[in-house]
Amino acid sequence: MPHDNTPTVSNDIKIAALLAATIASFFTPFMGSSVNIALPSIGLEFGADAILLNWVTNGFLLAAAIFAVPFGRVADIHGMKRIFTYGLAIFTLASLFCALSPSAYFLIASRILQGIGTAMIFVTGLAIITSVYPPQHRGKAIGINVAAVYVGLSFGPVLGGLMTQYLGWRSLFLLMVPFGLLVIGIVFWKLHDEWAASKGEKFDYWGSILYSLMLFLVMYGFSSLPQIDGWAMLILGVVGFLAFIRWELRAKSPVFNVRLFKNTAFTFSSLAALINYSATFAVTLLLSYYLQYIKGLEPQTAGIILVAQPIIMAITAPIAGRMSDRIEARLIATAGMATVTIALFTMTFIDSTTPITNIILGLAVLGLGFGLFSSPNTNVIMGSVQRKFYGVASATVSTMRLIGQTLSIGIATLVFSLLIGRVQITPDQFPALMESIQLCFVVFTALCFIGVFVSWWRGKRKDVE
Repeated sequence: MPHDNTPTVSNDIKIAALLAATIASFFTPFMGSSVNIALPSIGLEFGADAILLNWVTNGFLLAAAIFAVPFGRVADIHGMKRIFTYGLAIFTLASLFCALSPSAYFLIASRILQGIGTAMIFVTGLAIITSVYPPQHRGKAIGINVAAVYVGLSFGPVLGGLMTQYLGWRSLFLLMVPFGLLVIGIVFWKLHDEWAASKGEKFDYWGSILYSLMLFLVMYGFSSLPQIDGWAMLILGVVGFLAFIRWELRAKSPVFNVRLFKNTAFTFSSLAALINYSATFAVTLLLSYYLQYIKGLEPQTAGIILVAQPIIMAITAPIAGRMSDRIEARLIATAGMATVTIALFTMTFIDSTTPITNIILGLAVLGLGFGLFSSPNTNVIMGSVQRKFYGVASATVSTMRLIGQTLSIGIATLVFSLLIGRVQITPDQFPALMESIQLCFVVFTALCFIGVFVSWWRGKRKDVE
């Protein structure tokens, strides 16, 4: 059993912290994924082209990723609860702005603001849970929180489609306002303590600028592949990454303590998370295309089929988190990564004759693997660092997720560009579409296979308090 130096906290505060963080962990990714299904309706109302519409999604993802680590450090210095509350306020206000948007450009600006609020919420919610729960009970709480993230990501397209169809796309953003106010109310009502383990330390402004610029170049560059400017930005991003590492090693109070990567558990767990998201986030997109184009199903029917994954994941994640409090987390997480690999491998064989039951079974196995991997892996990341780095560790979890999502979509986009090209998908393109989907699953299977070894090589868990 890990040694417990966590300050004694009442059960009421623990429950309130978990409730606030979990609700926020559901509605922020729900917002991010549900908007994708509403893009055609938004484009129709504003007369926006596909490139402009992409910025409704990309602006949000970029802002959330770019600001995650800087705000994680700010939270370590100035307080988790304070940044969490500010993030909720910004997210809620930005959601209202989105709902009232008079133009596509105003909507994109509001989505960028929403992404900033999301970054503040994600980097502090998990850190607050880690701060109030002792190591021997932390896995269960993290499991519930992780389940909320995946459920939000997975249910977003389904509920988003229904709401867009019957209530209009603006209803998606209006729904976030009462959710945000509810969590703010819980924070003010129950959470009176503050958590700032690095209080008094200086903030690394130059490091934050280098980090943000580097991440923007990498994410935007990868999403622009295979165009020449995409490669150019990607190369500049790598140069920026090297400059960032060099600066952080010299900084007295770095925005991200890169020496944390000397910690094997932290490094390999973070890398495993990146690989897992890179190999799985685009699955919903690929199967959505498959079910609607190849199988000819309606969007709502396709959405219902895709729900198989989050249902299993939501059941499994809290159980796996609780198990990681008692059993070596590496074993559970690696088993989860292996299960995901098997699920992805079976999907490489899908074609136009594959029964829908096989797709549902594959999604169920994928959900099982997700749940087994995510909670224990996150538990290891948060337990492997000192209390004063909880904000940065939480930011790392969020950043790995967001970069992984971008890489996953980028891989799918690159494959589609090479095999289909920039043409409208018609029945004549269905064979090329099927080939593209199969190739994506081959790449994702290979990634996850590597991830199995990365997950295992992290070593045995040693909690730091």
